[in-house]
Amino acid sequence: MNNRVRELRAEQGWSQAELAARLGVSRQTVNAIETGRYDPSLPLAFSLARLFAQPIETIFQPE
Repeated sequence: MNNRVRELRAEQGWSQAELAARLGVSRQTVNAIETGRYDPSLPLAFSLARLFAQPIETIFQPE
């Protein structure tokens, strides 16, 4: 699954650690999502969408 998490995080000026803290996950989890090695759970995807004020489908797109 492709995603825009890195791009959206950079627009906010947040590090991976800052985003992880806001989401309650590890920095490694954020890194794995950004690099496409991990697809987030539905609750985590909703948290990302709320945090970035974006619909889920604008953040995550199927390959």
